[in-house]
Amino acid sequence: MEQPNSLIIEMQNGNENAFSRIYSLYSEAIYGIIYSIVLDEGVAEEIMQDVFVKIWNNSKSYDIKKGRFFTWILNIARNSAIDETRSKSFKNSKKNLSTTHFVHILSTTDNLNKSTNAIGIRKFVDALKPMCIKIIDLLYFKGFTQVDASKTLEIPLGTLKTRNRKCMNELRTRVLG
Repeated sequence: MEQPNSLIIEMQNGNENAFSRIYSLYSEAIYGIIYSIVLDEGVAEEIMQDVFVKIWNNSKSYDIKKGRFFTWILNIARNSAIDETRSKSFKNSKKNLSTTHFVHILSTTDNLNKSTNAIGIRKFVDALKPMCIKIIDLLYFKGFTQVDASKTLEIPLGTLKTRNRKCMNELRTRVLG
């Protein structure tokens, strides 16, 4: 999808219709990213609404010349979702999950598929090495810290950081190439 620069500028100038159209264009993808991190529909919907309030309130801080709009809003969404998972209330709400729900979370590989399809990079991620796919899934779609990802993958933290950098460079080359 080509970036809607004129809509973005209209929104930055306070046009609510432009904002509404931006919401329509991006809400599904943003919801997918948030849901893949929090794994709770209600929480994901709340965070998505907060994200779009942040987008509206901070739209003037986005600079078309410095990067893609989708990347800017993706970072807002991802950070908001990760902040929520680190909150005390979220952790407390997850303490009493049933074991069947927990098994479902562990066995679900759909999160990466839905998220990458929603933002149009599935074919690029699929072309990466299996370890890169696992690292990207944990760090960027499930919101793991690097320490948690290194423990989950049973590799040293330094190795994870190096592989992540290589994987992201490879993904960037594929997407931009």
